Amino acid sequence: MFVLRRRPSTAPLEFVPLCRVACVDQDPQERGTVVNKTEMIEHIAKQADISKAAAQRALEAFVGGVRGTLKKNGTVSLLGFGSFSVVKRKARMGLNPKTKVPMKIKASKAAKFKPGKALKDALN
Repeated sequence: MFVLRRRPSTAPLEFVPLCRVACVDQDPQERGTVVNKTEMIEHIAKQADISKAAAQRALEAFVGGVRGTLKKNGTVSLLGFGSFSVVKRKARMGLNPKTKVPMKIKASKAAKFKPGKALKDALN
């Protein structure tokens, strides 16, 4: 999973692996910060020179498009950024962590993001 981070508050946003943000053994400046939806909308508005309302509609349209495609078991590929896809998890046996009683976990689907080469190269 990736999140956006901003090193100094004036620097541009960049995507970094969540593990680099969440690791507690790293230097606090290396951890970065998590960017929420409001900050992302402000960034889009500033970079695209559009209003915040238009940026919000654009972000919601993007997220809605990805969600709709994944609901239909499709894949969204953005060249240089990465691809979103659906993975199917099989039913399996697990343990209730509190009681240690075996229980059946039903099959499910989950969203998966695979970063593209350009995104990986930008991070390293």
